[in-house]
Amino acid sequence: MKGWLFTKTHDPLVLIEKPDPVAGPKQVVVDIKASGLCHSDVSAMEHESWMGLIRGAPLLLGHECAGVVESVGEEVTSVKPGDRVSVYLFSDRAANESIGYTRDGGYATKILIEESQCVHMPDEVTFEQGAAATDAGQTSYHAIFTVGGAKAGMKVGIVGIGGLGQFALGMALARGCDCYAVDVNPEARELAKEMGCEHVYENVIDLKEVAPEVIVDYAGFSTTTSDAIKAVAVGGTVVLVGMAKDDVLIKDATALDGLIIKEVQLKGSMGGLPSDIEGVYDIFKTGRFNPMLSTIPFEEIDKGLEMLKRGEVKGRLIAVQD
Repeated sequence: MKGWLFTKTHDPLVLIEKPDPVAGPKQVVVDIKASGLCHSDVSAMEHESWMGLIRGAPLLLGHECAGVVESVGEEVTSVKPGDRVSVYLFSDRAANESIGYTRDGGYATKILIEESQCVHMPDEVTFEQGAAATDAGQTSYHAIFTVGGAKAGMKVGIVGIGGLGQFALGMALARGCDCYAVDVNPEARELAKEMGCEHVYENVIDLKEVAPEVIVDYAGFSTTTSDAIKAVAVGGTVVLVGMAKDDVLIKDATALDGLIIKEVQLKGSMGGLPSDIEGVYDIFKTGRFNPMLSTIPFEEIDKGLEMLKRGEVKGRLIAVQD
C-alpha cells in the first residue's frame, strides 16, 4: 500500500510504500476511494503546537475517508467485504484515539480501522460525498441539529459561511429550517444567496430583528458569540463551534439582552458521532443538498494541502483513487 507520511511540523509529507494492513479481531481493512483534505492538516504541518495532538507521528496523515471493505477480522459482524463505508474519525473518542492523529490515517490507499468506525454509505452517496461527511459534514450536523436542536420551521442563524457553515446552511435549508446567514465576506454572503438562503446579513447583531431560536457560531470571535447571545430569542440556544480566537470572551452577559436575563443556553460543540454522519447521508440521499466539492488525484495530496494553505480552495477538496 501507499500513503503520505507525516514526520513532524515543517517537514513535507512523503509518499511511501509499506506492507498492506491485516485485520485483527474486530478490525476492518478498507480500500480507500476518496480522502478529504482538511485545514487541520495544514495547521499540523505549520504549527508546532499540533505535535501534542499527533501523538502517533510518524504516521500517515488524514482523517476523512471513504471506500470499500477489503477484509474483516474475527468477530466482525456489522460489515463484510464489498460494503461501501466511510470511516469515523475516532477509534476511542473518550481517549482521543483517532486516525491521522494517533494511528495511520486516510491519506493512503488502504486503512486499518476498528469495526466501530465503519459507517455504511447509501448507494446514492458518492465516495467523495462520503469522505466529506466524516469531518465537515458531521461537525456541522452535530452542532446545528444534535446540539442546537434545529428543526423544520425554526428560525436558525448560521454565522460564518465557510467550510463548516456552507454544510450547515445547505443541510438546514434541506431540512426546512428558516435560515439566516451571516458573514462579513461579501463573497460568502453571495454564496449563501446562491444556495437559496433569502435572509443574509453582514453582522451578527443584525439578527436581533428576527430573533432566531437557534444561532450556531461557526466563526468563533468574541464579538460573533456575544452578539449571537444578544440576537437570539429569549430562551434560545447559541452553539459555539468556531475557534477563530481561543480566548473568546462573552461580553455583556448580564445586560438586558444578555445571557442571564434572556436565559440563553450557550453550548459548545466539537466533532460529532457516527449517527451524525448517518444524518448527513440521509440529507444527501434527498438530493436537496449537494456540497461544494473539488477533486485532485491521490498522488497530488501534497500539492492539495499547499492549495489549502494559499486559500485557493472553495468548499472541500477531495483526493480520489480508482
